[in-house]
Amino acid sequence: MRKKFKFTLAYQILAGLILGIIIGAVFFGDPAVEKYLQPIGTMFLNMIKMIVVPIIISTLIVGVAGTGDIKQLGKLGGKTLLYFEIVTTIAILVGLLSANIFKPGVGLDISSLTKGNIDQYIQTTNEVQSNGFMDIIVNIVPSNIIESMAAGDMLAIIFFSVLFGLGIAAIGEKGKPVLAFFQGTADAMFWVTNLIMKFAPFGVFALIGVTVSKFGLESLIPLGKLMILVYATMAFFIVVVLGVIAKICGINIFHIIKVLKDELILAYSTSSSETVLPKVMQKMERFGCPKDIVSFVIPTGYSFNLDGSTLYQALAAIFIAQMYGIDLSIIEQITLMLVLMVTSKGIAGVPGVSFVVLLATLGTVGIPLEGLAFIAGIDRILDMARTVVNVVGNALATVVMSKWEGRFDMEKEREYYASVKRIA
Repeated sequence: MRKKFKFTLAYQILAGLILGIIIGAVFFGDPAVEKYLQPIGTMFLNMIKMIVVPIIISTLIVGVAGTGDIKQLGKLGGKTLLYFEIVTTIAILVGLLSANIFKPGVGLDISSLTKGNIDQYIQTTNEVQSNGFMDIIVNIVPSNIIESMAAGDMLAIIFFSVLFGLGIAAIGEKGKPVLAFFQGTADAMFWVTNLIMKFAPFGVFALIGVTVSKFGLESLIPLGKLMILVYATMAFFIVVVLGVIAKICGINIFHIIKVLKDELILAYSTSSSETVLPKVMQKMERFGCPKDIVSFVIPTGYSFNLDGSTLYQALAAIFIAQMYGIDLSIIEQITLMLVLMVTSKGIAGVPGVSFVVLLATLGTVGIPLEGLAFIAGIDRILDMARTVVNVVGNALATVVMSKWEGRFDMEKEREYYASVKRIA
């Protein structure tokens, strides 16, 4: 019997993506596209942002209160940060090697490129540097949690939620009504998430339509080699690096990709990991990872495990150096790697984070900062690829931590993957 085709959410989002590209290309340079489509895209992103903080707080509190062991939680936190540091360092090395082997910036005619406006990124970088990166660490402890929630300060929210969850566990029976409230909040917010996701194809259509109408397809040609290399390197990192890590854990990386196909298409289309955070958390729990590990690892990974972003930052830095004819020595490239290992951590909530990190890093090895203006025009296209890598990397991190803690449910994983295959 022939299998009946189902127009699933993944296909709906893909259709929105293709239609958006067509509309943007046909009406290139027409301000009407942004005028009429941008509000739709903004509304969709706002709906996602609206639910992210309540979901993280409620699920993390429920997860931590369920564990109730500060020593176990401390061990999980230490292992998680160690894993994040190792994998992001590998990502930096892969980016450096890719740029050195394929040399995307060598022989590029700078006069053929159009400069983009990076003033907003320079201003943000100056603010970050004037505050100092130690201040970012200090601000993990919030002085006003309501203010941190309003600002979407992920690390401060995680810190508060962990302590609150431990407090609920510590007071025993008295804490059960509070725990029931947050469990109900989490369940209700996941229902709202499923409702909002039905709007995703329209949001993707609007966002990609505005993007293409602004830069036009012909602007991609001069930097085509860089784009191809970034996408190829990102694919290599997922299949080979993350694939090997998954294999060590007894998991097929393509199983994770299959399970998260809707979320990956959405993340790619919107260039935002935040849009898929609630659904990724929900699916990884169904995939066999314990609630407390999922609710701790994934939100923390959004600040400390940006594999795609760190890979791109390393590759882009060498590209700009090659574009200006600067030959970086091994020592300078090691310096670049060490600086990226520090600067790429903890500022994921900053708009244009990859540009901000690069601006804070390039000067340390004598690379002209204005070189970033030449790739600003295609940054959205490159950001789409690195967002997918970030999402896959954080999803895999929950499996690794669950395995490391001896709490991954292989039977649950097999059953869930089989159900996903049947639906597909």
